[in-house]
Amino acid sequence: MPEQKAFRQGQILKLVTAEAVENQETLRRRLAQQGLRVTQATLSRDIRELGLVKTAQGYKPLGAANPAPSQPALGRALREFLRDVLPAQNLLVLKTPPGGAQPLAAAVDRERWPEVLGTIAGDDTVLLIAASRTSCKAIQKRIEGLME
Repeated sequence: MPEQKAFRQGQILKLVTAEAVENQETLRRRLAQQGLRVTQATLSRDIRELGLVKTAQGYKPLGAANPAPSQPALGRALREFLRDVLPAQNLLVLKTPPGGAQPLAAAVDRERWPEVLGTIAGDDTVLLIAASRTSCKAIQKRIEGLME
């Protein structure tokens, strides 16, 4: 079973680096053409595990555009995509350019900060849900510190 997963994930990476794959259904169909039948749940899990983010050009590995090994992934994503941080009680609204919300939310999610209950990403806005107002302020300071 692990060999199948590794092979499938390898094929997914090949597909998304070779061509524009706009959505999961397209990716599922392309895998089926290669004889790999996967469910939507499995595909979602693979996308998350591979660190793929949805961009205007389709799914891409996080940081594929300008990898900077000396910076953490979240630091790179913040520098590349974050334009403004707006607090609202226990919420942070992170503004990005169009197409920047998905990669930024994925980078935040990967950090697994205990104070972050979850993120919701649109096209140019990430809603970060904190556990409390106090933790929201702490997260905002941490984000601003990573921007320096």
